[in-house]
Amino acid sequence: MIDDLDLGFDERDRGEKGKHRRSAMRKRKGKSGGGGRTVLALLLAFVLLGAIGGGAFYGFDRVQSYFVTPDYDGAGTGEVTIEVKQGALIADIGNVLYSAGVVKSAQAFIDAAEENARSKNIQPGTYKVRKQMSGESALGMLLDLKNKIVNGITIPEGTTAKRTYKLLSEKTQIPVEDFEAAAKDPEALGVPDWWFKRNDGKEVVKSIEGFLYPDTYEVPPKATAEVILKQMVSNFLTVTGKMQFAERVQKERGGISPYEALIVASLAQAEAGTKADLGKVARVAYNRAYGDFPCNCLEMDVTVNYHLELTGQKTKTSAEMSQSELVDTKSPYSRKLRGLVPTPINNPGKDALEGAMDPPEGKWFFFVAVDKEGNSEFAETVEQHERNKDKAREAGII
Repeated sequence: MIDDLDLGFDERDRGEKGKHRRSAMRKRKGKSGGGGRTVLALLLAFVLLGAIGGGAFYGFDRVQSYFVTPDYDGAGTGEVTIEVKQGALIADIGNVLYSAGVVKSAQAFIDAAEENARSKNIQPGTYKVRKQMSGESALGMLLDLKNKIVNGITIPEGTTAKRTYKLLSEKTQIPVEDFEAAAKDPEALGVPDWWFKRNDGKEVVKSIEGFLYPDTYEVPPKATAEVILKQMVSNFLTVTGKMQFAERVQKERGGISPYEALIVASLAQAEAGTKADLGKVARVAYNRAYGDFPCNCLEMDVTVNYHLELTGQKTKTSAEMSQSELVDTKSPYSRKLRGLVPTPINNPGKDALEGAMDPPEGKWFFFVAVDKEGNSEFAETVEQHERNKDKAREAGII
């Protein structure tokens, strides 16, 4: 076969060619580094492939982290306290947990909450949880009321600010004076300045009265008087915001400002004996202050009592009030002054607020309780009112 392949060359060429080939072969066989270079090349190839593979894995891991929510495993360790505020959304709670080092990301908690229908049952308050928990574990702890720090206090509807301070002080051991000092600046506690507006021409008195929403509160550990009052104001704004109290009053109450309506709500809260009568009492207050009532005065004994409480005096029943107290016009809360009193006289609840926002239609000027359950009869005229008072006497009410 070799001879056949060399047919195109003469003998001399074949001889020279063979000589060169043999010489080249001897040189290759005599050189010692050929095999080493092959092994080195193979090693370099493996290293290169490994580098490429490792880089690809690292890149995949980086990319994967953008699509997989960062989350801890397990139930965590240690203990930390967090607060779920009134009206907080799931995302808000997730941010609080993340900031406290409880969850690895807020989204981990949000994802867990979206998969659990019970997440909507999380209550506002202070909770003991652990650090570095999975989102699912953190959700479980917030749903377990055993982890809630119970330091609750209930402020009844119609409680005055002065009485509220006393109740809070008894529960927290914070001096009443601290609450009084914090309450001097309602706007610093969160009351928007637009609330303090009147359309009846009277001077605005900026008071916290009316804005300390009555409810059951969880008092945070180490809370100050300012923190607690801010919590109550925030609750008021949340409740009235959901009701659209200010918007509806401005639209539906014929030029009466939201602050004036808040004053009326407090009057109704103090005077009405039943929930059903709150709106009717509010209507009476509107009719007396803004309607055709002869003196355009409230003639409500509750305003006299409010002034007595403000000035450190003992409150009285209507029968105990002297004639001078009933007709006094020097007090800013006199029952004989024209129009509404300077401020709310207590902190009304939601039903009283609704009654003042949307009272039933009626031309009533008078009302009186006629039974021991607190139900009242309402009248447009003095004659009707006297007949209702007779019913009250028969029932032993007056």
